[in-house]
Amino acid sequence: MRVHPPTEWQRRRVGSVAAVANLVPLVGVLTLGWNVYSLLTLYWIEGLVTVLLAAAKALFAERGSPGLPDIEPLHELREKRGGWRPVSRLPAVYPRNVPFAASILGFWTVAVLPASVLYWVTAEPAIRPSLSLLVGGVGLVITQLHEFLSDYLAGGEYADVSAQEILREPLQLGLVLLTVGLLASAGDRSGGLVLLTGIVIVKTTTSVYRIVTDHTDLPVPSVLDEAFDGSHVEPRPDIDTPDGPVRGRISVDAAPVLLGSLPMIAFGFAHRSTFAILIGLAFAALTGGSVWLVLGLVFVLVVAGARIGSYYLRYGTIEYRRYEEQLVAYDTALGAVQWTTSVDSATFSIRNAIPDRLLDTGTLAVSGADPDDRDTQLGPVADLDATIERLELPVADPARPERDSAVIASALLLALFFLAVPAGLALSPKIDTAQLIGLAVGVGPIFLLPVVLMIWAALRRI
Repeated sequence: MRVHPPTEWQRRRVGSVAAVANLVPLVGVLTLGWNVYSLLTLYWIEGLVTVLLAAAKALFAERGSPGLPDIEPLHELREKRGGWRPVSRLPAVYPRNVPFAASILGFWTVAVLPASVLYWVTAEPAIRPSLSLLVGGVGLVITQLHEFLSDYLAGGEYADVSAQEILREPLQLGLVLLTVGLLASAGDRSGGLVLLTGIVIVKTTTSVYRIVTDHTDLPVPSVLDEAFDGSHVEPRPDIDTPDGPVRGRISVDAAPVLLGSLPMIAFGFAHRSTFAILIGLAFAALTGGSVWLVLGLVFVLVVAGARIGSYYLRYGTIEYRRYEEQLVAYDTALGAVQWTTSVDSATFSIRNAIPDRLLDTGTLAVSGADPDDRDTQLGPVADLDATIERLELPVADPARPERDSAVIASALLLALFFLAVPAGLALSPKIDTAQLIGLAVGVGPIFLLPVVLMIWAALRRI
């Protein structure tokens, strides 16, 4: 949707204002006596705003992104089709772009913010507050906000870019922040006038280049864009709804979906950066660092909420519809078909899922679904037998393994056996806090893995 798109004169005016705003730091260095800490403060504020707006831009981008397979956080959402329009005056938000927005915010949260807080707390930089510094910061922020509202949303630029392509600008600013940060850590002696002027000129040139290429039709060589060549493709095509009436429909049961999302939280901390945050959280809990403990808990809750929300959006908003010969998975929140399959050619089998055993619900494994002849699932549903009957599905053996008390007892006893060693170490008076943290990091996963496997085996036969 394009609401009141700006004219070419308005677009060039935005570019001119942005260029002037980027020249404010140069004036500050040459005539107002700004030091390296002033530059670092200004560019850090600009970087934060850039990252937040880049994440917002990524959500609206209509072009597809090739991405890196299974690398981005919440990468499973890249398979989702359809978009959601939260406000009628705004374009649609695409869940397939959430992994890229999460990558932008995640890098800033895990890498930049902790390092920045640690630097400001330990180095105590000599910042010289001034009206010119305030004006420069406000000018850069207003310029970016105006560009986002006027050109990207109202001008319809979101229709011509991909989420992956938007990563370019935060990357450029990150390099500038790294350079200025290294200079700041070395002190004012490395921040001479010539060097500071050079940094501002390079950063300003980069920003003006982006403004000119994005907001005008001038024949500027796309040197930087070549690094992002091929970073957008056509989005996944929509799947057509079969002709004919709906013979039956079944909605997903939300409770087993939410329960099934809990193990997915562990994958959110599988990356070394997020695992490092967990180690810091454990250290803060043992040493009594209340501030870091609160920050760590907030981070854990955000990651857990993102994993649960991602899993629910993948499975919890689906309605399964039976047409004459086709079975369709329709996302009621996004208003788009996710997959379809011929009932006669697909293979249906009972999935022995732990949430289904605990809640007495049911899930079917489906093989041979379009597109891409992929494996997927139907459910979980509240009544599996009624679902099979209503959708007329050819399930050969709609039964799960019987409860096995011997397997459950054996698995739980083995889990307790493996837990005995770390529990004994934790309660031993000969092990201090530092040693306990080291053992938890070094050998904790060795004992945790068999415990998880034993509990998983017990739950599958409960």
